[in-house]
Amino acid sequence: MELPSSARTARPATGSIPAVSSAIPEPRLRHVEARPEVVAFGGGHGLAATLSALRLVTDRITGVVTVADDGGSSGRLRQEFGALPPGDLRMALSALCDDSEWGQTWRDVLQYRFSSDGELDHHAVGNLLIVALWELLGDSVEGLDWIARLLGARGRVLPMAAVPLAIEADIDVEGESRAVFGQTQVALAAGRINRIRLTPDDPPVPQEVLSAVADAEWVVFGPGSWFSSVMPHLVVPKLRQAIIESRAHRLLTLNIGTGDDESFGMTAVDQLDALHSHAPDMRFDVILVDPSQFSSPRRMRAAAARLGARLVVSDVRRADGTARHERLRLAAAYREIFGVDDLV
Repeated sequence: MELPSSARTARPATGSIPAVSSAIPEPRLRHVEARPEVVAFGGGHGLAATLSALRLVTDRITGVVTVADDGGSSGRLRQEFGALPPGDLRMALSALCDDSEWGQTWRDVLQYRFSSDGELDHHAVGNLLIVALWELLGDSVEGLDWIARLLGARGRVLPMAAVPLAIEADIDVEGESRAVFGQTQVALAAGRINRIRLTPDDPPVPQEVLSAVADAEWVVFGPGSWFSSVMPHLVVPKLRQAIIESRAHRLLTLNIGTGDDESFGMTAVDQLDALHSHAPDMRFDVILVDPSQFSSPRRMRAAAARLGARLVVSDVRRADGTARHERLRLAAAYREIFGVDDLV
């Protein structure tokens, strides 16, 4: 992301910032060359769940994050500074933090939100820190890499596009189609989404993202908000083409439950069909589904076949019955699918 010249000139002189601060401990990894190189796509809580599980399976992770958020702290910073919305990027980085006291403490700092009667109310510290680094360094990827080093992150986090994006959706409400603008409105829309579009429709994609996709052994999509976090990656032309041309195997993790507003009235099969209609040339190798979403086996297999995938049914739901993925169960499912012998 190109920043204003005033921000770029604020960067400290070359050599004044060490490549890695001696105060930051190295993450304690058991790096094994056989562990797969994985790129995970998504945003928000869904991608955070994926990354939290993946970091138990491999330390060779790149999280690629949607940049269309226009609400809350991220939306305010995006409007004020013209920056990428930092919130989902912050959550992804926090999910990859080291298990040491250092990593966990800085994760809590990043996630901390102010509560006040002033302008800082509900701003996350991590959002402010990320935007400050972007202002100082003039480079969105470099700024995120600095946060990753601060956390001792087991992996890297990158934005899916070099510029902020806007989502527009065509929604069917009682038989009538209407357009809804903005990720916040799309997420809350009470109607069935037929199609999404992005503005700009062919945004620049950071070279680091394209290189990570080219080098990946696995690319992982989902879980998460289907239309605002999962599918946007597949409608960016350069990114979709890079995924198609990559040698990587492709895994799609389905949600547990479809009760969120933007999946109004949709079954898991409907969501697979929506993905196929948005990216008909995209094929997957594996679709991971919890038994709770496998109520129509014949229809599920047919929908998976349209995407070229085999179904893997595995219990990945939290034991308390909530419609969320359990970290260890999801990690175990990924480990089996990837053919990894043990957890990191």
